[in-house]
Amino acid sequence: MNPIPSGPYPDRMEHRANAMRARESEIFQNARPKSQAAIAGGATGYLDGVPMHWMSDWPTPFPVVVDHATGATIVDIDGNRLDDFCLGDTGSMFGHSPAPVARAIRRQAGRGLTYMLPSTDALAVGPLLVEKFKLPFWQVATTATDANRFALRVARAVTGREKILVFNGSYHGSVDETMVRLKNGTPINRPGLAGEFRDLTQNTRIVEFNDLTALGEALSDRNVACVITEPVLTNCCMVLPDQGFHDGLRKLTHDTGTLLLIDETHTISTAVGGYAARHGLKPDLYVLGKPIAGGVPASIWGMTQDVAARYATYNATKEPGYSGMGTTLSANPLQFAAMRAMLEEVMTEENYAYMEDLASRLETGIAHVIEDNNLPWHVARVGARVEFICAPGPLRNGGHAENAHRPELESAIHLGLVNRGCLIAPFHNMMLVSPATKKRQVDRLISSFAAVAAELGS
Repeated sequence: MNPIPSGPYPDRMEHRANAMRARESEIFQNARPKSQAAIAGGATGYLDGVPMHWMSDWPTPFPVVVDHATGATIVDIDGNRLDDFCLGDTGSMFGHSPAPVARAIRRQAGRGLTYMLPSTDALAVGPLLVEKFKLPFWQVATTATDANRFALRVARAVTGREKILVFNGSYHGSVDETMVRLKNGTPINRPGLAGEFRDLTQNTRIVEFNDLTALGEALSDRNVACVITEPVLTNCCMVLPDQGFHDGLRKLTHDTGTLLLIDETHTISTAVGGYAARHGLKPDLYVLGKPIAGGVPASIWGMTQDVAARYATYNATKEPGYSGMGTTLSANPLQFAAMRAMLEEVMTEENYAYMEDLASRLETGIAHVIEDNNLPWHVARVGARVEFICAPGPLRNGGHAENAHRPELESAIHLGLVNRGCLIAPFHNMMLVSPATKKRQVDRLISSFAAVAAELGS
């Protein structure tokens, strides 16, 4: 499938975006003298001046230095308040420091932070995972990257197959073998990979999302251990599944003996139990990271009874020794204390209903702004996750999503929103609504977007 045609942007919009970015950059700097003094020249002791290089990817002249964050609000060291719709790029999807999680962390802090032994909270979390996510067996890791890596090892072990399949444009953390893309229809390593010495396409197949014909062809020789996918492509311009796509995906994987891994790290915004629960998906393996412990690093990965039985058979015959799965700090008691609080008190039907209602309000408001300004853009939403996309839509695959991305234009919009008190995700135009988000914050984001869009599109 070729990328969706979007056409060139009018020169006047490009010129206005450049002018806006220059003006908004000056406003941003003038409002943050303390942040500028602290980090604009690089924070001492850190490679490239930041503790983790993603922190330099914000389209602002320099990163905001945060003083504190509560609920859906961030306050920087200059005293500027931001309505936070990024929420740690989903890590704080339910708000910063939800009260039940904060209490659980304080309680556990005096009881020890890690012992490599189960706690009473661990015993409570197991049944909660089964109840919420509908799979019988679970393990706990520290990041979704780890969880995906471990689940793929299990898939290879129980199928005896080496290859996996990913969809173009998907994201599964920094799992090496998923770092491939299509360029002019040809699989290649993602060009930005640092230090990668292997041709990852040798054991990773890649097709476009929503293309069941290509998927069937890629699975037909029965050499693929696992298809790993997000239910909705989210770490690019959002791509929703076609009607019947997930049914076709499940049938094709089942018929070819290929396991299906659903990575819900972003689509947990959909409902209790995620997109899989809301839409009746039946994965063999399931991964969820980021918000599962309210901001404490943690992830979960689960499997069906059949996969667990096959893995037990495999373990009974393999050489003893380290499996390549697990890290020393995984499944520590701090994680379990936070996860228990999240699962029992925060990830509730009531909170999801509230988030869905406000996210719908945001989606409608942004769509009206786009229509009122006659912009060739569109809006996509999955539960509490909303994105505006600076191209016509809807998008159908990763190629479309890549072609729709407009970094220079989007950076001008982002800066304009920050200077009006609204923070959205830096990597794409993602906005999350949390249980702590207020209606007035949503309305302020809509009006701020309207002011920026009017200047660009007038």
